[in-house]
Amino acid sequence: MNVSGKIVEIFDTQQINETFKKREFVIEFADNPKYPEFIKFELVQDKCSQIDDYSTGDEINVEFNLRGRKWTDPQGQTKYFNSLQAWKIGGDPQSTPENPPSSTEEPDWLSAESGDGDLPF
Repeated sequence: MNVSGKIVEIFDTQQINETFKKREFVIEFADNPKYPEFIKFELVQDKCSQIDDYSTGDEINVEFNLRGRKWTDPQGQTKYFNSLQAWKIGGDPQSTPENPPSSTEEPDWLSAESGDGDLPF
């Protein structure tokens, strides 16, 4: 998935535990300028530094995956969590995933633009 917008806020990297870190940032997505959306993304592990060269107010293009998790709390209640996990940030909001990522990046089959858009389930 891909979205472009203006950086509203960049948070510090959080060391969650010894082996996991994340960094969050927010962009203003103004598909309809009358009703802008403020979207929070997260970068994880070695991707945390991708936002270092950007500042509040910069226009960026974010390529990301939608993640969802299921968790059962100690009382037995099931809860669901969603996150938008950014994997590539670019300074040119006009760029799109028309040029698929290289083999070291997101595989083509995860891209929303590949295939006819139907889910396999």
